[in-house]
Amino acid sequence: QVQLVESGGGLVQAGDSLRLSCAASGRTNSNYAMGWFRQAPGKEREFVAAINWSGGSKYYADSVKGRFTISRGNAKNTVYLQMNTLKPEDTAVYYCVKDRSDYGSGSVDTRSYDYWGQGTQVTVSS
Repeated sequence: QVQLVESGGGLVQAGDSLRLSCAASGRTNSNYAMGWFRQAPGKEREFVAAINWSGGSKYYADSVKGRFTISRGNAKNTVYLQMNTLKPEDTAVYYCVKDRSDYGSGSVDTRSYDYWGQGTQVTVSS
């Protein structure tokens, strides 16, 4: 079993920044890709960003490219999402995810992930 715990959400104004954190526990190694998805009210869950098992490859949705940065901590069991120049359309619940395969590179497909965090709310006012 793996537990993912997100933190760092909140209410900000358009143009502000936020940093989300996700800590994984319950497993002795961290040789798996991790990522972030989000879901806005009335919309489907969508891919935001992913980082491969080593931290050497990163992928972003077009809607956040150039504004968001995903990274892993030194211990590799923590993943961060630095969100800059936030827009009202970024408002959503953000979920941290863990790839079901070891040594993977991450994916935009929700079925590639076997563990999800409880979510953290990000609200951007205009």
